[in-house]
Amino acid sequence: MSLMVTMRDVSARAGVSKATVSRVLNGTGQVKESTRQQVFNAMEELGYRPNFLARSLAHRTSNSIGLVVSTFDGFYFGRLLQQASRQTESHGKQLIVTDGHDTPEREREAVQMLADRQCDAIILYTRHMSEQAIMALIDSINVPLVVINRDVKEARERCVFFEQRNAAFQAVEYLIAQGHREIACITVPIATPTGKARLQGYRDALEKHGIAWDESRVKNGDSTMTRGYELCQALLASRTPFSALFACNDDMALGASKAIYQAGRRIPQDISLFGFDDAPSARWLEPGLSTVYLPIDTMIVTAIDRAIMLASDQPLPPIAPFTGTLVLRESVTAGPHYRHPAA
Repeated sequence: MSLMVTMRDVSARAGVSKATVSRVLNGTGQVKESTRQQVFNAMEELGYRPNFLARSLAHRTSNSIGLVVSTFDGFYFGRLLQQASRQTESHGKQLIVTDGHDTPEREREAVQMLADRQCDAIILYTRHMSEQAIMALIDSINVPLVVINRDVKEARERCVFFEQRNAAFQAVEYLIAQGHREIACITVPIATPTGKARLQGYRDALEKHGIAWDESRVKNGDSTMTRGYELCQALLASRTPFSALFACNDDMALGASKAIYQAGRRIPQDISLFGFDDAPSARWLEPGLSTVYLPIDTMIVTAIDRAIMLASDQPLPPIAPFTGTLVLRESVTAGPHYRHPAA
């Protein structure tokens, strides 16, 4: 195969015009998804490597999208990064990922660095930055900024986020409907908006059903299996009984399941267990873990698409927050207060 594969070769292999190949590579104009895929398949078959630098100089753009995240652990962020990379490439651009180091100051520096590199747009996944600081950042840089996992009311059109609080409420309300009233909770990091929202959803469900808040049933976790295991051990060792446990992510639920079994208790006969995130491991727990599915793939695809629309000065249509879906498996059974429906 010749090393000098040209755009003309790609257009011939894909059966489309050279102008269409150009539109696909530059992420400009309307191109059908099936046509876009034909072009990428032809590029792969021919070993064509577009010269991003040359195109960048010609178009005064870096042909890149910046992404700032502050943690790379677990399946959640693995999925997010994989999907972000694929979607950016589908627009003919490169993804530049930068670590925000989980502090507002370092996140701000990371965004500024990407702006200095003239990224076409930047996507920020922040866990700690205040709404005021996010607004200041949007106003201070000359690059479009999209924020994921946060609802900034003054810039709602730039935000792509989940209804975390409502999803947690649904999970706990389901446990209550199954006859559980003594429900323990292990949170994800409580200093984060996600941690606060999921705990508030738990509190909302208790309040709606007239169940008193009991601080001794709540432990603040850190999202890891180890901490889930340790905090569930602490709950079991306390004198506060519980018939169900809501772990605010699946990894902590898995850790908790080991503590439950080691204490000689059974899931779900003695303790029902509910997680959050629908990690791949959830279905392999025995019994299968009931959890909440959040559409991570759709969220990051939407964020990339909106970032590119902003970079192209296109108007942003409003979007609703993404919602969670309960995934019910065998780890929950009827609790001590369950009332059988009347015949």
